[in-house]
Amino acid sequence: MIRPESTLIIDLPGPDLTPQDARWLRDHPVGGVCLFARNITTPERTARLTADIRDALGRDVLIATDQEGGAVLRRLDVPPPPTPQALGELGEAAAAFHAGQIAARGLLDLGINWNFAPSLDVNVDPLNPVIGERSFGADPQRVAQLGVAWAQGSEAAGVLSAVKHYPGHGDTRVDSHEDLPVVDKTRAALEAAEWVPFRAAAQAGLGSVMTAHILYPQLDPARPATLSPTLLDGVLRGEWGYGGVIVTDAMDMGAIARRWPQGRAAGLALAAGADAVLVCGHGDRAVTDAHVRALRAAQADGTVPEERLHEALGRLRAAGTHFPGQPRPYPAPQRQADDAALLDWARRALRVQGQGPYLDPRAPTLLLAPSGTALGGPYGDVVTLDDLRAALRPHLPALVTADLLDPAATARVLNAHPQAPVLLASTGRWGVTAQAQALAQGLQGRAWHLCLWNPDDAHALTLPAVVTHGFRPPNLQALAEVLASH
Repeated sequence: MIRPESTLIIDLPGPDLTPQDARWLRDHPVGGVCLFARNITTPERTARLTADIRDALGRDVLIATDQEGGAVLRRLDVPPPPTPQALGELGEAAAAFHAGQIAARGLLDLGINWNFAPSLDVNVDPLNPVIGERSFGADPQRVAQLGVAWAQGSEAAGVLSAVKHYPGHGDTRVDSHEDLPVVDKTRAALEAAEWVPFRAAAQAGLGSVMTAHILYPQLDPARPATLSPTLLDGVLRGEWGYGGVIVTDAMDMGAIARRWPQGRAAGLALAAGADAVLVCGHGDRAVTDAHVRALRAAQADGTVPEERLHEALGRLRAAGTHFPGQPRPYPAPQRQADDAALLDWARRALRVQGQGPYLDPRAPTLLLAPSGTALGGPYGDVVTLDDLRAALRPHLPALVTADLLDPAATARVLNAHPQAPVLLASTGRWGVTAQAQALAQGLQGRAWHLCLWNPDDAHALTLPAVVTHGFRPPNLQALAEVLASH
């Protein structure tokens, strides 16, 4: 009899495999492990972690992470793939393919052989709280072309891709990490937009597809896509002929866990056609154990037939065979070439909107940016005032800075330099802050808006803007260069 936990993809609490974790893995032959920023530290330590995981399980296994590019990166000490939205600006399939290779090279170097990327969500609603710059854009055909190329680049470099979030998360105002979004669209509307990239991915035979915890009531009024036989076994498998791995988004997310607690959705996902059930409880073994018990119960009561488990396990093992986790070194010359490509893309994706003030490197320029910002969802970090200061000061040595979250400090700097040009930074995922909007009214004619996250935020302030489509080092270098030239 198949152990049903062999379909689970679990997480771990820290950067090392503890003896307790190792014993648990030896007792539970899970299908894989997903790593997060808390697990990825120095290259040597993380490579040891992946080797220890495989040693505890007694076999090669799929080890995953989210190395999408832009704001969603887990490994930060290698060339950082650009935001998909920046690649959408370039519109070059060759660049997207190369970006997928860059992401893969930084993972396989550590023994990570599954990347939960790229997002093939069409950015239908730019105000949705979870996709934004993670999307290649609002044009379904462009998203299909670039997203498939990115995934093919990843797989050509040895890392299994996972296009997400099928059948589309780009037209929601609810974050599925928190609650269940509803997309009340007809099938015809979905086929014209959200489904275009996923159908292309299925036809291209990409290695895996990740589901969305979203209810599409006009196709299945009872179950979100992750649990829907109509959308998984019916459309994706049956109509589109997809033969790769279907993996769920994390089952501890609010959209699922609030309605099917204690892992009760795990068996439903497998019965609907999923092959791998992702459980990421921040390393909380009680969450994982609840899913193990729920899967065993679903096997016992026939919710998940033995042949369904056999099929799922066969797909997972085939993927692991095709994408082995043997680390592949990422040599320095290749990193340097990739860094050069990233800087070239950052320069070409950057957009200047309007005409802002001249910045004299010999005179003070004021930089107003938040010292931090709220994140949530899949996002791990954000550019800070310190990051911007470090990037800009070599080009603007007289730079004067203030924390935008400290009104008193901001007022002191503005009062001390009443004529100096201002750089007002918009750096958060939640749009332009009230502080920035209030300040912008008094800065007409003397300020640039630095739009470093969502390019749609550039329209929120009546200031000329520099839109970088990202805040990683290549983006900040391109930003500094363009500001020094204006």
